[in-house]
Amino acid sequence: MVCLARRRHVLLLVFLIVLVPFCLFIFLADPDLSIEEKEITSKIAELRVKVKQLNFLHQERLQEVSELAIQLSNMLSSLKSNSSLIGASEEISEVQKLLENISSPGAVHMPSVHHFLPHLLYNPSSLKPSYQKTKGRNGVSMVLGVPTVKRAAQSYLLTTLQSLIQNLNQEEQNKTLIVVFVAETNLDYVLSVENEIETQFSSHVESGLIEIISPPASYYPDLTKLTPTLGDPLERFQWRSKQSLDFAFLMMYAQPRGLFYTQLEDDILAKPGYLTTMLDFAYTKIAANKPWLIIEFCQLGFIGKMFKSVDLPFLAQFFIMFYNEKPVDWLLDDVVTVKTCNPNINQKMCLEAKKAIWMQHRPSLFQHLGVHSSLNGKIQNLKDKFFGKMTLFYPHKTNPKFASTESSIASYGKHTLEGAYLGKGYFWGLYPKAGDHITFKYDPPINLSRYLFRSGNVEYPSDRFYNASVEILPAEMLDGEVTVTPDGYAIVGKFDKTGLAEGFINPKLFPISEIRLNIHSKSGNWVILSEVLIETKQES
Repeated sequence: MVCLARRRHVLLLVFLIVLVPFCLFIFLADPDLSIEEKEITSKIAELRVKVKQLNFLHQERLQEVSELAIQLSNMLSSLKSNSSLIGASEEISEVQKLLENISSPGAVHMPSVHHFLPHLLYNPSSLKPSYQKTKGRNGVSMVLGVPTVKRAAQSYLLTTLQSLIQNLNQEEQNKTLIVVFVAETNLDYVLSVENEIETQFSSHVESGLIEIISPPASYYPDLTKLTPTLGDPLERFQWRSKQSLDFAFLMMYAQPRGLFYTQLEDDILAKPGYLTTMLDFAYTKIAANKPWLIIEFCQLGFIGKMFKSVDLPFLAQFFIMFYNEKPVDWLLDDVVTVKTCNPNINQKMCLEAKKAIWMQHRPSLFQHLGVHSSLNGKIQNLKDKFFGKMTLFYPHKTNPKFASTESSIASYGKHTLEGAYLGKGYFWGLYPKAGDHITFKYDPPINLSRYLFRSGNVEYPSDRFYNASVEILPAEMLDGEVTVTPDGYAIVGKFDKTGLAEGFINPKLFPISEIRLNIHSKSGNWVILSEVLIETKQES
């Protein structure tokens, strides 16, 4: 029965592999395809990818069954010689014969990950996440891998996740899985990152859009015992060697979860609709029978590199084989070189051959926003020139007219508070400290129904409010319903860890004569107010 089921499965795969390209050829034969026909063509291309992924998973399971059969056969051989089980030797022999039909006794054992990381043999849990927050989302179109480590300076992880999520619509979110790989073995730190993500994106963690994992300490070899290469200082060598192992772990965790995988970093921004653009581009190339290994959606390092999930085991194996030889982005280039170039062609021909399977999409869909590298002390102010112009502020020219503004934070140059409120630019102030404030006054008072204040921007994400509250001066206080400051202001909100404060006002507090941003601690950065939105409610 097992063999019959397997034959049916293989026949189905063969049928689909033959049928899908044939259908695709028919649709591509006519260059003047309608929108509906193009959608069908894209669906067929998607089906081709799914068939390849299914076939790969099928082969992977067969390999696991074969390996298990060998182990069981060896165990049965031991049992057969046990004097207490002599009466069962005939039954054991029959089971061994069945296992021999599945496995291949005496076969040569090819190298595995244990040949390159032999320390993994001593701990069976070395390839299992030591921490995992998951809802088990599977079968998505895209898995986004976001590795993150503890930084000595500013962390951009929450800003990165916010950008990735807010630039996906609901349909795109349903097709996506974001795996945050906390590449640290200190459980307290891992849990602190998990808590920040859970606090900021609780609904997306609950829906399964975001998963959080971390590797076990036993996954890593003793990096101090490795000999540095390329003349790198020891710290840099250990950092880049660990990064290659991190990427391999993350890739193999993500591999069975979706059709495609994109490697990102924890300090990037995304363009609106990036997922649909990526999938459409990939399916177009597949439909045109243009084979590719990588599609690049950002020219910087390993950011925005998209792969078919069926190709990830090969890449992960390559990274593991040479993890201590070169940086991981260099290894990726070596993979492409191995696949496309030979000593008999010149460098120009080699580059053209590499471009054929390492495709580039322009404009770029991801931008690097960080300044501080994950390598301590390294400044990395890199920008992708193909990303295009970035939005530095969000104007709202319908804000109600104010009587005056006040700020104890000195502004820089032309970046005034009035300009930010009127939607002409953003406010940029110098080093806020405890007790500083920004105040908007209204005469006559207004029925403030909603507010939104966004601090920081894409060029200076660290210049934001870290410990500040939003306060109002209402017509009268509601005893017991609001917290009141010593000088008579009602506290209605605060800035979160991404530098955003927004909320709604209880109509019982109408009308309101002042809105104040109150700073409670000293900051080591300047501060940018890149969006001011004030909405009012008309009296009925």
